[in-house]
Amino acid sequence: MASEKKIVLVTGANTGLGYEIVKALYESPVAYEIVLGCRTPSNGEAAIASLQSTLPSSASTLSVVQVDLESDASLEAAAAALAARTGGRLDVLVNNAGGTAGAGPATPRAVLNRTWDVNVAGPHALTTQLAPLLVAAPDPRLLFVTSGTSALAETVRADTPPLARINASPAAGWPKAAAGGLGDADADALAAYRAAKTGLNMVMRDWARVLRADGVKVWAVSPGFLATGLGGVGADKLKAIGALDPAIGGRFVRDVIEGKRDQDAGLVIRADSVQPW
Repeated sequence: MASEKKIVLVTGANTGLGYEIVKALYESPVAYEIVLGCRTPSNGEAAIASLQSTLPSSASTLSVVQVDLESDASLEAAAAALAARTGGRLDVLVNNAGGTAGAGPATPRAVLNRTWDVNVAGPHALTTQLAPLLVAAPDPRLLFVTSGTSALAETVRADTPPLARINASPAAGWPKAAAGGLGDADADALAAYRAAKTGLNMVMRDWARVLRADGVKVWAVSPGFLATGLGGVGADKLKAIGALDPAIGGRFVRDVIEGKRDQDAGLVIRADSVQPW
């Protein structure tokens, strides 16, 4: 795969925002070597087939590497495979994969631990494995996909419908009802997700510090409220409460990769602003 094209790895690339990031890059006139990082490689291959069917002509190429954020062995193998296939260089890492804990964990501790593992520890571990490839690139970029719900400063606001919904206090009594109008995303899952994304913002800040002398530009990208499969709620239900087309988020991430937000490196960024801490 070693070439003059910019090499981009997008994790969680076969669905949701990850797929839309890949699609936006594949539509770009800029030529990329786009690597889809997927927990199940066959899902990545299916995503590639879908993209190539929809967009039969592109300046870019597509391939898959297995990436399981909960497995150090998987991350080590992914780094070794990429080093061998790209000549030891990675121009862009988009740490997109993440999500809520799902139906498996039952206790508050289990929900928080797994949510943190997937959204914070996993991206941090993968970045550590791929840092040697990033610093070998001429203009390296490192992106962490965060959430608008991660801003501590906005937890006290209720002046917009989304903030009023996500920050609303439930009625007295126990157990509490589902939080934020997100269906089966209960209070434990929502709190764990918000805490994890806030933690990811700090991880981003530390990577910006660590890689500053190497010229790596680092961001946390807050793509907005998108109608993806996050939380198992369903795109239609999310759209009914104001979620946007995930393609909007994909194009935003492409803009960051293509240099349109370089002045905001080291910050948490929204499409039209810098997100408060």
